[in-house]
Amino acid sequence: MAAAKRSKVVSYTKWGYIFLIPFFLVYTVFSLVPLISTVYYSFFERYMAMGGLTQVGPNFIGIQNYITILTGGGKSPELYKYAWNTLIMWLMGFIPQILVSLLLGVWFADTQIRLKGDQFFKTVIYLPNVIMASAFAMIFFMIFSDIGPVNNIIEAFGGEPVRWLTYTWTTRFLVALMNFLMWFGNTTITLMAGIMGIDTSLFEAASVDGANSIQTFTRITMPLLKPIFIYTLITSLIGGIQMFDVPQILTNGTAAPDNTTMTLIMWLNKHLYSKNYGTSGALSVILFVVTGILSMIIFRMNTRNDEY
Repeated sequence: MAAAKRSKVVSYTKWGYIFLIPFFLVYTVFSLVPLISTVYYSFFERYMAMGGLTQVGPNFIGIQNYITILTGGGKSPELYKYAWNTLIMWLMGFIPQILVSLLLGVWFADTQIRLKGDQFFKTVIYLPNVIMASAFAMIFFMIFSDIGPVNNIIEAFGGEPVRWLTYTWTTRFLVALMNFLMWFGNTTITLMAGIMGIDTSLFEAASVDGANSIQTFTRITMPLLKPIFIYTLITSLIGGIQMFDVPQILTNGTAAPDNTTMTLIMWLNKHLYSKNYGTSGALSVILFVVTGILSMIIFRMNTRNDEY
């Protein structure tokens, strides 16, 4: 009897591995092999010369591609300039995003307020998240163009039209505004789920002790929401590092004005477009390592929270 039961378990295990085969095949072909080849070619000199007519390499040059990216090859390192651009635009979108999301999350999760039609509002604020970023960027490009609706309204009130995409901070503001509108709904749902997971008896005890709403938020909600908050912070930062489609489409790939909206992934795409596979591979590996470090931070924080 025990032998028959053991064989049945083995049989089930076998079918489990069989059903996992398609996943591992797809992962190997489309993720693992490209990852290994990217790391491999990052140690080679390989690019197109003579206007794309002649291929140079692949010639093994060790870590020279990494040195060139990190030091600028004798010039001012572009890596840090574009990393700064990415960080600035991410912060401009994330700070209002987290503030608004916290406020909405507290409102929606508070059983005492009991907002009417809260399901409708939750759906509305989440809707921008399902719109493609490319479509969102095209809409903003048309709205804020030189002859767009925004300038038409300004002229109707007797003002001078603004060339939004020719100034550094207005262009960065538009990129940040789009990221805010696309992601604050998702962040609101995440924080609201964290708030709803807090034991309601803590809020009731605080109310009995005479704590006001601000004291309840700062002494109970925020400390207990810290793991979710940090998770949101790190995942948003990873998304900021991968920022590409919004500034790419809004500026038509020019990173105007004067490369002040050039992000790290736009810079990577520029190397790929010019067939500079060695440098682009090295940059990809650097971004992969940075993203991996941030992911490890999330893992460690979640592990500590589970142990606690």
